Amino acid sequence: MFTCPVEHTQLVRTPTPNGLIWVCPQCGGRAVGVGVLRKTVIRAPINRIWLAAREHTGHVGRPCPVCGRAMEEVPGSDGSPALDVCVSCYLVWFDGTEYELLPALPPPAPESEMPQQAREILALERVRELREDAEQQWGAAEPDEWWKFVPGVLGMPVEYGDQAVRITPWATWTIAALIAAISIWGLTNLERAIALLGLIPAEFMREGGATLLTAFFVHGGVLHLIGNVYFLLLFGDNVEEFLGNGRFLILLVAATLTGSLLHVALDPRSSIPVIGASGGISGLIAFYVLRFPRARLGVLVGPLFVFRWVRMPAYVLGLVWVLFQAIGAWQQIAGVGNVSALAHLGGAAAGVLFWFVWRSSG
Repeated sequence: MFTCPVEHTQLVRTPTPNGLIWVCPQCGGRAVGVGVLRKTVIRAPINRIWLAAREHTGHVGRPCPVCGRAMEEVPGSDGSPALDVCVSCYLVWFDGTEYELLPALPPPAPESEMPQQAREILALERVRELREDAEQQWGAAEPDEWWKFVPGVLGMPVEYGDQAVRITPWATWTIAALIAAISIWGLTNLERAIALLGLIPAEFMREGGATLLTAFFVHGGVLHLIGNVYFLLLFGDNVEEFLGNGRFLILLVAATLTGSLLHVALDPRSSIPVIGASGGISGLIAFYVLRFPRARLGVLVGPLFVFRWVRMPAYVLGLVWVLFQAIGAWQQIAGVGNVSALAHLGGAAAGVLFWFVWRSSG
């Protein structure tokens, strides 16, 4: 349910020739996606408004009809009204008749009246726009920050700078610090740490079942620890900004429990301990991919030792990740794998479920 930030009533889902918009039946306000606006209004003012919002105007606007967080109020220019923009939801809010004040695209000329040369020019311009949109997500450009080569060399993905958060992700940082502190302590006497905190499927109810969660904080080596903390920091801040601290922690706990229980259910007699935070983090990855499917992620690949960056949308990398986890789960069930892909899939399933529950509430 989308809520009017003025009247606090439910917005009405309204189809238009260029896509869906949401209209308040009382005040006449409208919530319009940036994609729909670019099909309806001349691009220049929309691009100006969007870039100004992304750079943070410092003006706090009304709450977003989708996620509920304060939008950026972008001052108008050349007689255009000030507008509220949510950069997380790609949404612009228009009060009353503000929508009609924006310069609309001219109606298309009848096909029979448009010269062939004009049609060719328009077609080439459309191809150029599609290419520019695709190049924002696909390509081989290097990331701007030099330090991203470090996780890239280790085979981990990086973000391409368009998913910066506007909050301080205290929950993400706190969990990362706890994982690092407990894991470093555990590495000083790994056998003792695993015996105390590790999950043993054949004895999963020991300590009252607490090891279903405590195994999250123990890691078997430095690279294992660095990898999981990196993925937590990479995806956790954006998910925390969308969900808020409380629901972020609920998702992390639920994903950890679901991953642990799926591992136990499919390998109940195993006495091999399970440790690591990857089950819970898999829930964050799944939620991130569903919430930000077109976020730009990149990996460093090196066929024949010629390294290059490959950039792609998050949903593509998410599908590749799920495929690898499915293969890993098959190997694990067959007894030839030593990574709990089952826990990863269980955690991811929790992330998908929580996305469907919370996708509209923010």
